[in-house]
Amino acid sequence: MTNILVVADIKQGELKGSTAELLSKARALGADTAVVAVGGQVKDLADQLAAAGSDTQFIVEDASLEIFSANPFAAAVVKAANEFNADMVWFGFSETGKAAAPRVAVQLEAACATEIIDVTIDGDAVQIIRPAIANKVLQKVKVNTPKLVAVVRAGAFEADPEIAGKENVVALDPPETDTRAKIKELISDASGEIDLTDADIVVSVGRGAKDQTGVDMVKALADDLAAGFGSSRAMVDAGLMAHNKQVGQTGKIVAPSLYIAVGISGAIQHLAGMNGSKVILAVNKDPEAPIFNVADFGIVGDLFDVVPLLKEEIKKIRA
Repeated sequence: MTNILVVADIKQGELKGSTAELLSKARALGADTAVVAVGGQVKDLADQLAAAGSDTQFIVEDASLEIFSANPFAAAVVKAANEFNADMVWFGFSETGKAAAPRVAVQLEAACATEIIDVTIDGDAVQIIRPAIANKVLQKVKVNTPKLVAVVRAGAFEADPEIAGKENVVALDPPETDTRAKIKELISDASGEIDLTDADIVVSVGRGAKDQTGVDMVKALADDLAAGFGSSRAMVDAGLMAHNKQVGQTGKIVAPSLYIAVGISGAIQHLAGMNGSKVILAVNKDPEAPIFNVADFGIVGDLFDVVPLLKEEIKKIRA
């Protein structure tokens, strides 16, 4: 039996959906499952962690872990992995996961794979699938080490609402304080906008918006839908959008239920960040734009004409 430890994705005290997605996949593979929650106040999440599909909940709670620091976080995960005798450790796709996973792999002497979209187990043989070369190909990689640490791409797995685990809480001592690096302050986005990686709907704006007036119009559409608001790299390079709003290979990878690309041509670097979305709607005046090759629905038209019509239809539906 394979033992899979999932690292809980917790943000501002809230358990994110990726945790249930990873646990559902682990149970679908027939593995024994456990989850580790690391933070300043995480013990009250134990029942949610069990409901998400874990049979053991490792809790590493300490005031020193309130602000994320990669080395102590990784040390806590390693402690849980050793306690569980984990064959695999899975992280959700987040800045936390990307920072901690390599450190965990080194300490466990395990292989480390990022952006995986599937895992198969055949006896003792483990294979992973991950995109490569800006999503142009899929790699099937055989893992030749006894242990694997993986970062799972956003939206790769789906949570099964019928799956639930059992509550078995194991409290672990917190790791030693990291004396080599100390986090003095955490500066976060104070705009109050929905985080792109958490949003169920994402509206992104591209070069077709032309200027700030166009950006503001598309932003109003996102607000009407209570959606996260993102952009292509071109808009970031033009100074019209902040880098933390960039969706793509060098930005954020999102996998919402609905992704609306407005005025985005669909360069492969952008597609790498959003093609895991469940439904894609594209608006572009160029019928040959590459974005239409991945879109489930497409509207050929000038966004300055289309967006007001979309806003009007949304208003009618809500009325």
